[in-house]
Amino acid sequence: MESFVLIGVFVFLGRVFRRLKAFPPDTPQVLNMFALYVSLPALILLKVPHLSFSRDLLVAAATPWALLVFSVVLVLAAARIGGWPRPVVGVLLLVVPLGNTSFMGVPMIQAFFGEAGLPYLIIYDQFGTLLIFAIHGSLILAMFGQEGSLKLVSVARKVLLFPPTLALLAGFALRPWWTYPEALVSALQSISAPLIPLVMTAVGYQLRWRLPRRVLAPLGFGLGVKLLLAPLAALLVFRLTGMEGLAVEVSVLEAGMPPMVTAGALAVAAGLAPELAVALVGLGIILAFATLPLLYLLL
Repeated sequence: MESFVLIGVFVFLGRVFRRLKAFPPDTPQVLNMFALYVSLPALILLKVPHLSFSRDLLVAAATPWALLVFSVVLVLAAARIGGWPRPVVGVLLLVVPLGNTSFMGVPMIQAFFGEAGLPYLIIYDQFGTLLIFAIHGSLILAMFGQEGSLKLVSVARKVLLFPPTLALLAGFALRPWWTYPEALVSALQSISAPLIPLVMTAVGYQLRWRLPRRVLAPLGFGLGVKLLLAPLAALLVFRLTGMEGLAVEVSVLEAGMPPMVTAGALAVAAGLAPELAVALVGLGIILAFATLPLLYLLL
C-alpha cells in the first residue's frame, strides 16, 4: 500500500512547489511533456515483451474496450445536452474511458484478491488500457488539441508519430525475434521510473480546491461515469450473461479505477481545459478510496 503514500507525497510536493518562486508557472507543462515523451514510451517498451494472452483471459482484455464505447457514447450525449465547449468534451473523451489500472490497480487488486488477481490485471492493463491510451488517446489529441476542421491525414500523422504509439509499435515489432539485453532493460527501468513522480507532482501543482462553476457539471459527470456507472454497467452485463469468477471480479474493480494520471497529463499538455483535467485526476484518486471498497463489497 506504499503506492498510496507515494501518490500523496508527490501531490503534496506539487502543492509546495507551487508556492515556491523557484518553480516557474510552466513547471507542470515541462513535467508532463517529459513524462509523455520520454518516461511513458520507455515504460511501454519495457512492458510489451511480457504481454501474454490466452482464451480464458478474453474477458479481461475485452472489458476495457466495451467500456470505452460505453463511456464515449455517454460523454457525447451529455456534451450535446449540456452544450459543453470543445475543450471540455475533449478532456472527458480522453480521461473518462481511461483508468489508473496499473499504478493504483496493482495494490488495490493485490489487497482485495491477492496474487491470483494480478494476471487478469496485467491483461486488462496491457491489452486494454495501454492500447486504448496509445490509439484512442492519440486520436482525441489530434481531433481536439487544436481548433479548426479535422483532416484525416493530419490525424493519422499525429497518431503514428505520437511517442507512446511509436514505442508500442516498436515493442511489438521487436518482440518475436529480439530479447532485450539486461543493460537495456535496466536503462528502460531507470527512464520509466520517474513517470508517476513527474505526473503526480504536476497534478499537485495544478490542483485547485476552488474550481470555477463551469467545471463542476462536467467534473461530476465524468467522475460519476468513471467511478460508478462504468463498473456497475460491466457488473450488470456479467450478471445478465451468467459470467462469474475471478477474471470478472478483477475486471469490474479495474473498470472502477480513477482516471489515469497520464491521460490527465496528456489533456493538460494539449491545452484541453486543464482545470477540469487536473480535477478529474486529483479528486478521482481521493474518491476512489471510498468507491473501490464499495465495489468490492458489492461483488
